[in-house]
Amino acid sequence: MHQTKKGNQWYFGMKAHIGVDEFSGLVHHVHCTAANVADVTVTHALLHGKEDSVFGDSGYTGADKRQELRDCQAAFFIAARPSTMQAIGNTRERTREQRWEHVRASVRAKVEHPFRVIKRQFGDTKVRYRGLAKNTAQVLTLFALSNL
Repeated sequence: MHQTKKGNQWYFGMKAHIGVDEFSGLVHHVHCTAANVADVTVTHALLHGKEDSVFGDSGYTGADKRQELRDCQAAFFIAARPSTMQAIGNTRERTREQRWEHVRASVRAKVEHPFRVIKRQFGDTKVRYRGLAKNTAQVLTLFALSNL
């Protein structure tokens, strides 16, 4: 858990990184980290080895170049950062890239669906405990229930 203090108020944060099957939408891997850990550092923990494609948001930029994923044969479709899209000078090329990003986002929406289930239907919006292990156990239980 990562903690910050703003005034006299303490904030405890964590991230839940999940691996989801793109066809069924079922969660197959959950990895919880402190809030200050970069997304790209846990990419290898979310893959089971039989993927043919990996979709991720812009926090996973450069995942295919990491040492842990050199052996991975999957194609990486990582969202472009907004500054990368703005840097494209040609209007036609930018429009084509925006359409391609829309296709990638429609596949990534399957990953966001389990988060909607545990946040809106199960009411998990804040961390309940102060330790990463206890909160990880709770998140694992909620994602297991969202698969049902």
